[in-house]
Amino acid sequence: MLIYGLVIIFFAWLIILTGIVLRTKAHYNSLISNTGKHKIDEILDELLMIDKKTSQELEVVKKELHEEIKKSILHIQKVGLVRFNPFEKTGGEKSFVITFLNNENSGIVINFIHTRDGLRVYSKKVKNGKSEEFELSEEEKKAIINSS
Repeated sequence: MLIYGLVIIFFAWLIILTGIVLRTKAHYNSLISNTGKHKIDEILDELLMIDKKTSQELEVVKKELHEEIKKSILHIQKVGLVRFNPFEKTGGEKSFVITFLNNENSGIVINFIHTRDGLRVYSKKVKNGKSEEFELSEEEKKAIINSS
C-alpha cells in the first residue's frame, strides 16, 4: 500500500513538472515567434541594445532640458500692475505702472501717467529689483513687489 502511495505521489509530481515545462516552452516559443529570433541569447542581446539606446536618448533629453531651464531664467516670468491717481484731488485711478521681470527681478518698469493733455509714458530699467539709473516711485516699487 505504501508503494502505491509513493507511485501516485511520483506520477502527480511528474504531471506538475510536465505542466511547468510545457508552459515554459510555450512562453519561449511565443518570445521567438514575436521577435523573429531563434535563440534566447539573441532576444536578450536585442533587449540590452534597446535599453542602452534608450538610456543614451534619455541623457540627451535631460541635457537639453537643463539647457532650456537655464535659458528660461532670462524670460519674462513676473508681471506686476498697480493703478494710481497721480493728482491728489482730480481724476481717478487712470494711471498705472506695469512691470515685466525675469526670475531674477530684472527687466523693465513702464509708468503710464494719464493727464488732461494726454498720456505720458516713462520706462526704467530694473536689475535685481532696483532701478539702474533713476529712483523708483512708490507705485513702481509696489508693482515690483506685486509681480513676485
